[in-house]
Amino acid sequence: MMRFLMTILTVAGALLAQTTGRVLGASAPTGDAQNGRKLFEAVGCYQCHGREAQGGLGTGPRLGPRPVAFMAFQLYTRQPTGQMPPYTAKVLSDKDLADIYAFLQTLKAPSAVKDIPLLNN
Repeated sequence: MMRFLMTILTVAGALLAQTTGRVLGASAPTGDAQNGRKLFEAVGCYQCHGREAQGGLGTGPRLGPRPVAFMAFQLYTRQPTGQMPPYTAKVLSDKDLADIYAFLQTLKAPSAVKDIPLLNN
Protein backbone atom coordinates (compact mmCIF):
# COMPACT_ATOMS: atom_id res chain seq x y z
CA MET A 1 0.00 0.00 0.00
CA MET A 2 2.76 2.43 0.95
CA ARG A 3 4.64 1.66 -2.27
CA PHE A 4 1.45 2.37 -4.24
CA LEU A 5 0.99 5.68 -2.44
CA MET A 6 4.59 6.68 -3.09
CA THR A 7 4.15 5.89 -6.79
CA ILE A 8 1.04 8.04 -6.98
CA LEU A 9 2.79 10.89 -5.17
CA THR A 10 5.82 10.66 -7.46
CA VAL A 11 3.72 10.71 -10.62
CA ALA A 12 1.50 13.50 -9.33
CA GLY A 13 4.54 15.48 -8.28
CA ALA A 14 6.13 15.07 -11.68
CA LEU A 15 2.95 16.31 -13.35
CA LEU A 16 2.82 19.25 -10.98
CA ALA A 17 6.46 20.06 -11.70
CA GLN A 18 5.76 20.00 -15.44
CA THR A 19 2.80 22.34 -15.16
CA THR A 20 4.15 24.73 -12.54
CA GLY A 21 7.87 24.60 -13.15
CA ARG A 22 8.45 23.55 -9.53
CA VAL A 23 10.75 20.66 -8.74
CA LEU A 24 9.37 17.80 -6.64
CA GLY A 25 12.59 17.36 -4.70
CA ALA A 26 12.91 21.06 -3.93
CA SER A 27 13.56 21.84 -0.30
CA ALA A 28 10.64 22.53 1.97
CA PRO A 29 9.90 26.03 3.16
CA THR A 30 11.07 26.82 6.66
CA GLY A 31 8.47 25.86 9.24
CA ASP A 32 7.96 25.96 12.99
CA ALA A 33 8.04 22.37 14.28
CA GLN A 34 6.43 23.23 17.63
CA ASN A 35 3.49 24.90 15.92
CA GLY A 36 3.40 21.98 13.46
CA ARG A 37 2.94 19.51 16.33
CA LYS A 38 0.07 21.62 17.69
CA LEU A 39 -1.56 21.82 14.26
CA PHE A 40 -1.06 18.07 13.71
CA GLU A 41 -3.20 17.48 16.78
CA ALA A 42 -5.62 20.41 16.36
CA VAL A 43 -6.78 19.47 12.84
CA GLY A 44 -6.96 15.76 13.66
CA CYS A 45 -4.00 14.32 11.72
CA TYR A 46 -3.09 12.24 14.78
CA GLN A 47 -6.43 10.40 14.65
CA CYS A 48 -5.32 8.40 11.62
CA HIS A 49 -1.54 8.83 11.57
CA GLY A 50 -0.86 8.50 15.32
CA ARG A 51 0.54 11.10 17.72
CA GLU A 52 4.06 10.54 16.42
CA ALA A 53 2.94 10.13 12.78
CA GLN A 54 3.82 6.45 12.99
CA GLY A 55 0.67 5.26 11.20
CA GLY A 56 -0.92 1.96 12.04
CA LEU A 57 -2.81 -1.04 10.79
CA GLY A 58 -6.09 0.07 9.21
CA THR A 59 -5.37 3.77 9.66
CA GLY A 60 -3.35 6.41 7.85
CA PRO A 61 0.17 5.55 6.68
CA ARG A 62 3.37 6.43 8.51
CA LEU A 63 4.39 10.03 7.80
CA GLY A 64 7.66 10.19 9.67
CA PRO A 65 10.48 9.98 10.21
CA ARG A 66 11.80 10.89 6.77
CA PRO A 67 8.60 12.24 5.23
CA VAL A 68 8.08 12.35 1.47
CA ALA A 69 9.26 15.47 -0.38
CA PHE A 70 7.40 18.60 0.65
CA MET A 71 5.79 19.11 -2.78
CA ALA A 72 4.37 15.58 -2.69
CA PHE A 73 3.20 16.10 0.90
CA GLN A 74 1.51 19.37 -0.02
CA LEU A 75 -0.10 17.96 -3.17
CA TYR A 76 -1.49 14.91 -1.37
CA THR A 77 -2.73 16.96 1.59
CA ARG A 78 -4.61 19.30 -0.74
CA GLN A 79 -5.98 16.60 -3.09
CA PRO A 80 -5.87 13.22 -1.36
CA THR A 81 -7.20 9.91 -2.57
CA GLY A 82 -8.86 7.27 -0.45
CA GLN A 83 -10.40 8.14 2.89
CA MET A 84 -8.33 11.19 3.81
CA PRO A 85 -10.27 14.45 3.72
CA PRO A 86 -8.77 17.31 1.70
CA TYR A 87 -7.07 20.04 3.70
CA THR A 88 -7.56 23.04 1.45
CA ALA A 89 -5.85 26.39 1.97
CA LYS A 90 -9.01 27.49 3.80
CA VAL A 91 -8.36 24.81 6.43
CA LEU A 92 -4.53 24.82 6.49
CA SER A 93 -2.48 27.62 4.94
CA ASP A 94 0.76 26.89 3.10
CA LYS A 95 2.57 28.17 6.21
CA ASP A 96 0.59 25.70 8.36
CA LEU A 97 1.58 22.85 6.03
CA ALA A 98 5.22 23.94 6.25
CA ASP A 99 4.94 23.88 10.05
CA ILE A 100 3.43 20.37 10.05
CA TYR A 101 6.15 19.22 7.65
CA ALA A 102 8.80 20.71 9.94
CA PHE A 103 7.29 18.68 12.81
CA LEU A 104 7.43 15.50 10.70
CA GLN A 105 11.09 16.16 9.96
CA THR A 106 11.92 16.29 13.68
CA LEU A 107 10.61 12.79 14.38
CA LYS A 108 13.25 10.27 15.40
CA ALA A 109 13.46 6.77 13.98
CA PRO A 110 12.38 4.07 16.44
CA SER A 111 15.02 1.98 18.15
CA ALA A 112 16.17 -1.17 16.41
CA VAL A 113 14.76 -4.39 17.87
CA LYS A 114 18.27 -5.47 18.93
CA ASP A 115 18.51 -2.31 21.08
CA ILE A 116 15.33 -3.03 23.07
CA PRO A 117 16.26 -5.34 25.98
CA LEU A 118 12.72 -6.58 26.59
CA LEU A 119 12.52 -7.89 23.02
CA ASN A 120 15.83 -9.71 23.26
CA ASN A 121 15.25 -11.96 26.27
